[in-house]
Amino acid sequence: MARPNARTKPQAVEPRSGQRGPNPVWFKPVMFGFMLLGLVWIIVFYLSQTQLPVPALGSWNILVGFGIMFVGFLMTTRWR
Repeated sequence: MARPNARTKPQAVEPRSGQRGPNPVWFKPVMFGFMLLGLVWIIVFYLSQTQLPVPALGSWNILVGFGIMFVGFLMTTRWR
């Protein structure tokens, strides 16, 4: 088995036809943004004693916050 020469430059790895390339630049910030937004939504709901972020939703604000976080967690399955 031939050993790679220390002087050769590593070749760029190109995805094969059946493989996907790396994620776009915006993917990670959006993913973490959804997770943080959902967490902030729930924290604001608890600290405001059900007055914010949407008073008409009442306790459903918790579900909205977890739903936003869930979108971020679903995005982690596509992270490369």
